[in-house]
Amino acid sequence: MALLTREPRTTGGLPTAPDAAPRARPTHRELRADVVLAGALFVAAILSVALSALSQLFSFRDDAGAWPLLFAALTTLPLAVRRRFPVAVAVTISGAYFAGTSLELAELYVSQVTVFVAFYTMGAWMDDRRRAAWARWLIILGMFIWMLVSTYLGAVNPSENMPDTAGAFSPYVAYMLILWLVNVAYFGGAYYLGDRAYAAARDRDALRRRTRELEEEREMSAAQAVMLDRVRIARELHDVVAHHVSAMGVQAGAARTVLDRDPDAARGILAAVEQSARGAIDELHLLLDTLRAPETGDEQASTLRLEGLASLAHEMTAAGTPTTFTVVGDPVDVPETVHVNLYRIAQEALTNARRHAGPDVAADMRLRYDADAVELEVANTGRTRPAARPGLGQLGMRERAIASGGSLEFGPRDRGGYLVRVRVPIKTGSAA
Repeated sequence: MALLTREPRTTGGLPTAPDAAPRARPTHRELRADVVLAGALFVAAILSVALSALSQLFSFRDDAGAWPLLFAALTTLPLAVRRRFPVAVAVTISGAYFAGTSLELAELYVSQVTVFVAFYTMGAWMDDRRRAAWARWLIILGMFIWMLVSTYLGAVNPSENMPDTAGAFSPYVAYMLILWLVNVAYFGGAYYLGDRAYAAARDRDALRRRTRELEEEREMSAAQAVMLDRVRIARELHDVVAHHVSAMGVQAGAARTVLDRDPDAARGILAAVEQSARGAIDELHLLLDTLRAPETGDEQASTLRLEGLASLAHEMTAAGTPTTFTVVGDPVDVPETVHVNLYRIAQEALTNARRHAGPDVAADMRLRYDADAVELEVANTGRTRPAARPGLGQLGMRERAIASGGSLEFGPRDRGGYLVRVRVPIKTGSAA
């Protein structure tokens, strides 16, 4: 619907405060669309000029000549850069519309569409919200003044096409009131829609940024999960390799030493090597099965339990490190993870004793059940290395103790040797 014949318009909307979060810049596709829009409206304006002249619905000045075509270009073609220079485009189009309408040289239909688009663009694309508000209100003020002057001139100098001006609410007054109301809705709608478009675009940009952040966080969480799995795998492999393979190396060396003197002893040692190899293979198979199906609900229970500490002591004794094992207190049920972690801690402590405490080392394991905790002590009589930096094995023991909700202590004893102590709180009646 055409909003003005030859009388201008007025206000609509409220100014908005400057906003700190800008909207995304127009894309190349959007800029190309502006060029297409400007060209299409220019063609429409030329057709409007021709059809208006032919239909005699609206007549230009007698000496108009080619001026209507020039004003058609001034009110349409600037839209090609409306998103890049919104204020300049709006001022150019509004000024051309004012001048062309006042001089009876501009068509009145397509040009009103272009004024609306230019006014809307300032609200929808300007990041400086204060400047966008001032620019629009100044244009509205100019329209208001122009319409006020046009209303006055139409009242004091009525044309033959105007209705009779007699009466308080004459047809002329009613006609001008309609124009004012239409223009209020026209500019108010353009102002409101521009601000809403800007806010909606900014919300979409914020949503896209948040989506990217969530994707990055998800990728980071996945990477951290992979790293944790790698640490767990490394810890398990270290425990298996450190215990069984190092024991096999020591036993194989002992078998080679006594092979010529005592073949029977060598066969016994080699049998122990075979048993250690089978145990390592079984544990590696269990680890690989766990990695293949990490989230299955009926995962095979681990064979590493506190009841196996006695067998571990026998293995260490057979490998050349005399080891005793004592249980203090009445055994209680503990969670499966406590079984595995305490067994691995004992295994690592004994392996370290065999490696670092000298050839005459002896070890003693004590498993103590208290009313509210289970405690494991592994002591050896060998030498210690002062100020030795903790290795991967000791870090793994500490991680296992923390994973079980317990605490770990290790260090030289006052009477000589080395002590590893881990204490894990338990709840009476917890399921294994």
